[in-house]
Amino acid sequence: MKKLLLICFMVFSISSFVKAGNKTVEVDICIYGGSSAGIIAGYTANKLGKKALVIEPRNYLGGLTTGGLGATDIGNKFAITGLARDFYRRLGAEYNRFEQWTFEPHVASKVFNDYIQAAKLDIEKNYLLEEVIKEGNTIKEIVVRKNDASNQQLRIKAKMFIDCTYEGDLMAKAGVSYAVGREAISQYGESQNGVQLQEIHQFPDGIDPYKIPGKPESGLLWGISNEKLAPHGSADKKIQAYNFRLTLTQDKSNQIPFTKPDNYNPEQFELLLRQIAKEKWTTIFSNLDIVDLPNGEKEYRHTGGFLIKYMPNGKTDFNNFGAFSTDMIGENYDYPEGDFKTREAIWKKHEDYTKGLLYFLSHDERVPAHIRAEMKSWGFCKDEFKETNGFSNQLYVREARRMIGRKVMTQKHCEGEEVIDDPIGMAAYQMDSHNIQRLVVNGMVKNEGDVQKPVPAPYPISYQAITPKAEECSNLLVPVCMSSSHIAFGSIRMEPVFMVLAQSAATAATQAIDNKQSVQDIDVQKLINKLQTDPLADGSTPEVLVDNLDKENVTVTGNWNTIRGGYVKNKYALDQKDENASISFHANIAETANYRIYFYIAEDKALAEQLSFEIFDGKSKKQVKINKSDIKSLGLASGEWVDLGEYQINKNAKSYVKVKAVQNSGRVIADAVIWKKVK
Repeated sequence: MKKLLLICFMVFSISSFVKAGNKTVEVDICIYGGSSAGIIAGYTANKLGKKALVIEPRNYLGGLTTGGLGATDIGNKFAITGLARDFYRRLGAEYNRFEQWTFEPHVASKVFNDYIQAAKLDIEKNYLLEEVIKEGNTIKEIVVRKNDASNQQLRIKAKMFIDCTYEGDLMAKAGVSYAVGREAISQYGESQNGVQLQEIHQFPDGIDPYKIPGKPESGLLWGISNEKLAPHGSADKKIQAYNFRLTLTQDKSNQIPFTKPDNYNPEQFELLLRQIAKEKWTTIFSNLDIVDLPNGEKEYRHTGGFLIKYMPNGKTDFNNFGAFSTDMIGENYDYPEGDFKTREAIWKKHEDYTKGLLYFLSHDERVPAHIRAEMKSWGFCKDEFKETNGFSNQLYVREARRMIGRKVMTQKHCEGEEVIDDPIGMAAYQMDSHNIQRLVVNGMVKNEGDVQKPVPAPYPISYQAITPKAEECSNLLVPVCMSSSHIAFGSIRMEPVFMVLAQSAATAATQAIDNKQSVQDIDVQKLINKLQTDPLADGSTPEVLVDNLDKENVTVTGNWNTIRGGYVKNKYALDQKDENASISFHANIAETANYRIYFYIAEDKALAEQLSFEIFDGKSKKQVKINKSDIKSLGLASGEWVDLGEYQINKNAKSYVKVKAVQNSGRVIADAVIWKKVK
C-alpha cells in the first residue's frame, strides 16, 4: 500500500511539475528584450489594440536608459519623435520641466512603469531564449526557459515578433543573416569603417608598453594586445569597447564609498599610471589641453579620465574619456555570439574592472595625492540601483550583432550622399565608435578603433533596415540590432532612436496583422502616415513644431545670421539692435482647443538679457517678455524650452509667434516653437 501511494505521489509530482514548468501563451505580438525599445514597442502594440508580451532575459527593464545612461546622446533633438519624445516630456514633468534629457535612473524607471501600467503590458522577466520554431520563413513560436531553480519553460505563439535585445538573439536564432565586427572600407564605399588608427582618445607618444620599460622580453602591460596593426580600413570581427555608465555623487548623505572589489588586480592599471604621469593630470575631469611641441607647433590632447555630465539632484553620469578609462578595451569579443554563461563572465569581468578602476584611483598610493583625493570625494548613490548596491545594472553593449536586412544603412546615408525613400525615424548623432583594441605601434602603446565623425544633419532611417530579407523571415522586426554597417550603427545606436524605431516596428507589426501580410509587404507609406498623424499611438492631436529651417512656415524680416547650435542644426541670430527685425513662426492648427506655446532658447553665451515676443492666437495679439535670468537649465546642454503661455486657438486660425529684435545688447535667438494641445 505504501509503495502504491509512493508511486501515485511521484506521478502526481511529475505531472504537477510538467504542468507548472511548461506553459504556452498566445499573443498577437511577442517582443524579446525589455530594453527601452522593448517597453515602447509593447506599449505601442497594446495601444493599437494588439495583445503584446515582453520577454526580458534578465531582471531589469529599460536597458541603458534606466541603467545609468542619464546624459542622453542625441545629436539633434528634432530627430526624436513620437513616443520617444513623449518619454523625455514625461521625464520633464517629473522635474517640473517641459522636457528633460538628463535624468536619474530611478526616475526613468518610474516613467517606463507608467507606460507599462497605462497599457496593462504583460512582461515576463528572467527568461532566456532557447528555441525558435519556424514553418518555412515564418516564426510560429519561441521557447524560453526561466533562469532560476524552477527551470520553467514558456512557449509563446504569436503572429509577429520583435527583437528588442542589444544582442540580436531572437534574430540570430530565427536564421536571419547578421554581421559582427567591422566591414572593410571597400565593402560599402565608406571612409570611417574597418581598422582606424586615429588621434582620438589616444595615448600621447612615448608611453612604453612593456612591464619593464625598454625591455620587450619582460612582457606587455595588462590590456595591451600582442597582435600587429592590420592595414587601414581592413575588416575584422572585433567589437568596440563596452563599459558601465556610472551614476555617482559627491553628496556624502547619499553616498556609498568605493571599496575593493572582487578579483581586484592593481596590475590592470599600471598603464594608467604611466598615462597620468605623462599627461600630468590635474583632475579626473575630461580636459582639452594645448601642448607646446619642440618644433614650435601646438598639439591638442585629451587628458583626464572621465567624461562627467551632471544630472539632477547632485548626481552625474560618469562615462569613458581619454586613452584609459571605463572602457574595457578588447575584453568583449566573445560577447555578441556567446551563450548566457559566457556573457555573464564577460559582464562580471567588466564589473570587477570598473570597480577596481574607481578603487585604484581613490586608494592606490602611487596615484598622485590630488587625484586620489578628488576620486575619493565621489561614490555610488544610495538611492539608485539598490539591488546592486549602487552599481549600474546594465552593461553598455554598444554593439553586438547587426542584421543584414533588405537595406543596409551606411556612412553614405549618414552623410546624406544617399537618401532612402521609406523613412520611419531619424538619427542625428555623430558616427561614433569607441576604441576596439590596444596595440604596440612603433614601440609605443596606442589605441585603435575610435572614430568620431559628425553628420551634417539629421537623416532618415529606412523601414527596410529593420526588416529581414523576405526569404529569411516574414514576421520579424529588428529595431535595435538593425541592418547597418559598423560605422553607421555608431550614429544610429542611441537610446532615443531605438525607441523611435521600436514604435515604428510595433506599428508595422500591427498593420501586417490587420492586413494579413508579411512585414515586407505592408504599405510603408500608410505606416509613415500613421506615425505622423498618431505620434503617441493614442489618437491624440499631434503637437505643432516649427523650426527656423521650416522655410514655408517662417517669415524673416531684417538681417539675421544663421549659426550652428539650434534645436535641429542651426538657429537664426541677430547681434545688433534692430526694432524692425523679426522672425515669425506660423502654425497650422488642426483642431480648436487650448494650446500651450513653448519657445526653444538655444544655448548661447551672448544671449540678450531679455527676449521679446508677440503671440497671435488668431484673434488678438499678446506681448511677452522672457528674462535671461529666468531660463534655468537642468542638465539640458544645448538649450531650454520656455513657456510663452496658454491660448485658445480655433481650427485653421493663423496663429504665430514673432521674435522681435528690440534688445539693448546681446544676441536675439530664433530657433523653434511648439504649439501643444492642453489635455
